[in-house]
Amino acid sequence: MNKRGNISVFEHQRLYVGEHGFKQVHLDALLKLNEYHDGNYFEPIAKGIKFNQYVGVIQVDGLTIEIHPKADKDDEDRKWKGVLIKMLQACGKLKAESSGAAHVKRQHLNLLEVYFELYLLEVENLVRKGLIKQYRHQTKNTKALKGKLEFAGHIRKNVVHKERFFTTHQVYDQDHFLHQVLYKALTVVAQFTKGSRLQDLSNRVQLNFPEVANKTITAKQLQAIQLNRKSNAYSYALELARLIILNYSPDISSGKEKMLSLLFDMNVLWEEYILKQLQKACIGAGITVSGQESKSFWGNNSLRPDVVLREGENTYIIDTKWKRPQKSSASVSDLRQMYSYCRFWDAEKAMLLYPGDFKTNMFQVFETDDYSVGQAGTLKIDHQCKMGFVSVLDEGGELDKNIGEKIIQLLYNI
Repeated sequence: MNKRGNISVFEHQRLYVGEHGFKQVHLDALLKLNEYHDGNYFEPIAKGIKFNQYVGVIQVDGLTIEIHPKADKDDEDRKWKGVLIKMLQACGKLKAESSGAAHVKRQHLNLLEVYFELYLLEVENLVRKGLIKQYRHQTKNTKALKGKLEFAGHIRKNVVHKERFFTTHQVYDQDHFLHQVLYKALTVVAQFTKGSRLQDLSNRVQLNFPEVANKTITAKQLQAIQLNRKSNAYSYALELARLIILNYSPDISSGKEKMLSLLFDMNVLWEEYILKQLQKACIGAGITVSGQESKSFWGNNSLRPDVVLREGENTYIIDTKWKRPQKSSASVSDLRQMYSYCRFWDAEKAMLLYPGDFKTNMFQVFETDDYSVGQAGTLKIDHQCKMGFVSVLDEGGELDKNIGEKIIQLLYNI
């Protein structure tokens, strides 16, 4: 990246104009970015911003702001550096074999550099294997009559040149929408890698890429892309291109400054990470794990617990919280939510799962009027809820590979 400035902060931290090269022009651009995203990324404060739970990296006017995850203010800053990339790898949002991700600490890379390098290498690999051709419609003057004659355009353009024909016809070449998407992302990468270690790679990939139309790409067009057997190899490159294009925001830049943001909601990432680790831990254990099951609650409203585990006739609910509770007990709103989950999923036990030291609090028994009718008669059901804490990292500062087993232990250990 451009090395004009680099700021490293943590989620929920404050950043003021005048600190670490952070200027008013940067603040204005970030506030416009925040407005564009419904105020989710930051909280405006006097002469600065307060970051929310979104982590990742933002680059504007040569200044790079890295936002690292941090579950609690008492955590040591150093242990959370690099955690985001490892969690993205574990959730399948970043290829584990990425050389940039593998050397993120040694080379002091940020998330944008990792994704840029991965994208450039992916496109370079496609070019090496051979880019596909597709049919497309082209409207232009030709020296031979082929396709459909555009009569009005022919009269307007060829009054003098009687030997030409203005037609719409099919062309079979490499200048199609898939390559236009890849090229658009390449132009964005080129802007943000000038003067960096990736500039040579970016220039080489662009030089070897075929000449295609440089068109404006919309989110609607990206969502409508459908691949077939011939174009399946483009899947990951298009996924990365979509990520780069949709997060490039020249339309909300302050003046001439261009901005690119790559931010992830830690609440969502924590939920996805826990779900993946539980599914991995329960393979062959007779436990099924599913995420985001939905049941109708009231009108168009529905209930969606983060994780549902089933073992035989027993059902367990886990709701993930990327925060530390302010008190030793859960909030009333969280307990009401867990009670609703237990009622609708007929689950006797549920757990609120927080990041932290491996431990669990005692079960909270809900006093209910729920009854089960069986051979033994009518029995009153007590739904139970507990607070669990599990560390993302092991003692060596790496992602804990046994976190799934530890969560199961917390859930079952009454």
